[in-house]
Amino acid sequence: MEKGKTINKLTVGSPTDIPEPPRNIAPIFLLAKRQNKPAISSLKIAPMFLKKAKNVVISSQGKPLVQMNKAGAPMVGEVNNLDSKGLATKFSGSTSTRYLLHYFAFIYAIEEINKNLELLPNITLGYNIQDSQVNEAKAMKSTLGIISGRDVPVPNYECRTRGSLAAIIGDMSSDTSIAMATITGLYRYLQISYGAMDPVFSDRVKFPSFYRTVPNMIHEPHGFARLLKHFGWTWVGILTSDDDIGTRAGEELEREITRSGACVAFNERLRMPPHYTDEETERTVNVVSQSTANVVIVYCTKEDWMAFLIFYLEGKNVKVWLASASTSYLKEHVFLPRPQLLNGSLAFSIPRGEIPGLKEYMYSVTPFSLEHSFLLLDTWALCSDCAAPYPDGSFPYEYILPRCTENQTLGQMRLVGNVLDVSSLHFTYSVYTAVYAVAHALHHMITSSSVNARSPEGQNLSKHFNPRQLHHHMRNIHFKTTSGDMSFDAQGDSPARFDIVNWLYISKVNVTFTNVGNIIINSAGQMQFNFSDRDIHWHPDFTQIPRSVCSESCPPGFWKVLQKDRPICCYDCAPCPDGEITHLSDMENCITCPRDQWSNERRDTCIPRITEFLAYDDPLGVVLSSIASFFSLLTAGVLGIFIKYRKTPLVKANNRDLSYTLLLSLMLCFLCSLLFIGRPSKTSCLLQQTSFSIIFTIAVSSVLGKTITLIIAFKATKPGSKFRKWVGTRVSSCLLLLCTLVQVLICTMWLIHAAPFPDIDTKSETGKMILQCNEGSVIGFYSVVGYMGFLSLLSFVVASIARKLPDSFNEAQLITFSMLVFCSVWISFIPAYLSTKGRDMVAVEIFAILTSSAGLLGCIFFPKCYVIILRPERNTKQYLMEKHTKT
Repeated sequence: MEKGKTINKLTVGSPTDIPEPPRNIAPIFLLAKRQNKPAISSLKIAPMFLKKAKNVVISSQGKPLVQMNKAGAPMVGEVNNLDSKGLATKFSGSTSTRYLLHYFAFIYAIEEINKNLELLPNITLGYNIQDSQVNEAKAMKSTLGIISGRDVPVPNYECRTRGSLAAIIGDMSSDTSIAMATITGLYRYLQISYGAMDPVFSDRVKFPSFYRTVPNMIHEPHGFARLLKHFGWTWVGILTSDDDIGTRAGEELEREITRSGACVAFNERLRMPPHYTDEETERTVNVVSQSTANVVIVYCTKEDWMAFLIFYLEGKNVKVWLASASTSYLKEHVFLPRPQLLNGSLAFSIPRGEIPGLKEYMYSVTPFSLEHSFLLLDTWALCSDCAAPYPDGSFPYEYILPRCTENQTLGQMRLVGNVLDVSSLHFTYSVYTAVYAVAHALHHMITSSSVNARSPEGQNLSKHFNPRQLHHHMRNIHFKTTSGDMSFDAQGDSPARFDIVNWLYISKVNVTFTNVGNIIINSAGQMQFNFSDRDIHWHPDFTQIPRSVCSESCPPGFWKVLQKDRPICCYDCAPCPDGEITHLSDMENCITCPRDQWSNERRDTCIPRITEFLAYDDPLGVVLSSIASFFSLLTAGVLGIFIKYRKTPLVKANNRDLSYTLLLSLMLCFLCSLLFIGRPSKTSCLLQQTSFSIIFTIAVSSVLGKTITLIIAFKATKPGSKFRKWVGTRVSSCLLLLCTLVQVLICTMWLIHAAPFPDIDTKSETGKMILQCNEGSVIGFYSVVGYMGFLSLLSFVVASIARKLPDSFNEAQLITFSMLVFCSVWISFIPAYLSTKGRDMVAVEIFAILTSSAGLLGCIFFPKCYVIILRPERNTKQYLMEKHTKT
């Protein structure tokens, strides 16, 4: 095609979804036929698409920075930051060389592909580089210029005379990338960013043509939360830029940190002067420096962070800085005052890669091969002992540096290793990968079944190329890089991989970045976290792994009590109460020990309780069982005496059968107290209260029967008395049977409703487990005791009435006194029983049984035994009759 001949009109897509208003721009790619390889088609070569066919002009602030001469059939456009007056200049007086490495990597990748006989054979790539100047409007204008092929953009027209635009690479900033994406999405040109990590780009409705060779930073909050958990940092601060991206990132990061159990001490937005006043800036600095959080996550632009550090580094305390991947280019910070305060910081970084041959390529550059670029010439002067004139012929270094000779190369300069360091390439490698991604997509398209060298499209790629068709092939590419496999998903995102680097400051000219771990997110969204603690170096002020907590960890034995109106990470440590433990640090609640266990003194372990019950081998058990046995034998002896002297007047005069029954029941009362001693069992618990109550009822009923029999006997002696028919044993036997049956009925209802059972008392004594019988029903227990009390009181009243009968045949006085003792014992038993716990309560009940039984035995039968054994002369009918006559 001859120069000036009309070329294709731009085919404009019919976008159904119009992107947001333009805000950003990036680098661009062009395809061209490779002229040193045999042609496979009749593809015609057209002149370069700019005004001057011999070069490409990139300008910044009115000065041409780069002038290039590289045409090709497919062309790649790049929008880059090539402004020589970058941030490093603003803060240190040094020219920022970060974007210069991007420039070299871009050019080197294209030249490397053009020499590759297997990738895009017979196709030569051209390029056009524009400067976005970190400005959305400039980025948008540059993108339109690249698409239309003119310095002055002509929307909807393609005015270039050679090659077809394949893709646009750029930008590094999310803001400028968004501005570019509004244009590339409209025309469906591929846009591949090498630095924009904002999650918003995954929206295929707003950004249908956007791809990126850096990971989506939506995964960074998960990585930060995992890193905080790894070191036990639960109290952190967040710094974000005061823009939409920073706000979204800060909110998502705070949510993820909170979800992981940590807390955010502050979430400050950075906007340095002149946007904020000095007072506002100082307030932000004070919030950070005065916070007890020793770890600060930086999630802002490099510009905002560096500006903030200028204010912060003057005499402030040391922090551990965790930088996001978009902020992690730390080498420029060595020019800050006291940069050693950043020593030991950690940063997420996009994976580092190696570009074989790039160093040799850069070092072979001569100053006169850079005559088209102000930036390259300034970099040369920064690295060397000489300088070359600017493209316009001016020589600003005339009184500073001598002019360079034609034989001097960049590799011979003394500071080139520090200024153009290729030992750790991150975003630079992302630029290199982006170029190869476009080349692989073009190669896949050309070699596919739909478009091949023999097809009409393949024979005239320049004429039939449609930018839309490249998207399908871009999503299907898969190639290996030095940092891992490269591919794109349906949202245009590349594999999510982050390196974790440790910044070690040695001197201003010796700063090292050590890779101490990485984070890999698989297709299912699962995170693989790898970290090496032994490779990390902290700031010298930290003698061990730094701690960043609102409250110190609560050791085992303590639990966390949240402080009022404070985050959950701020708490006080309170000791666990008795019977509860915490066996781990920072437990939110104490764990109650099992019923048969108790907490130790440190409240961190449950230990078996001391089992306690009234055992036979206990001193108290030995005493009580001995007393019970003694009195039971004594009662048996009294019974034997009464049986032996059963025909004597004294025994016969006092209802001999009731006396036998009373003595037998008293003997059983003494013996039933032994059921309360020993380890409680189901059988013993059932027998304790029922046997005690029934036997005692028989004893008291016998006493009542003796008293009533005595009254009837004396009443019947009167002439014409109606009581004569009641004289005998029939009344007393019926009374005994009736009273006993009532108690049996009460006990039966008690056992049916809620029978006593073995139980454990863990509350009476600390750390002890008292085995005892639970009454089951308190109502049943007190009903039994109450009925016995009623019988006792009735016996006492009846005996009091009969106490004035003649002494010879009257034992009413003895019964009165015995029932007085009996009632006194059981009235005293109630409060004593209720005020004691554990085995003491059992001992009180045994004591009441023994005392009341002994009272009946002693008061009623001991005087009679005295007469029977020691004063037998009184145990005659004559003596009794004489005494009765005297009375």
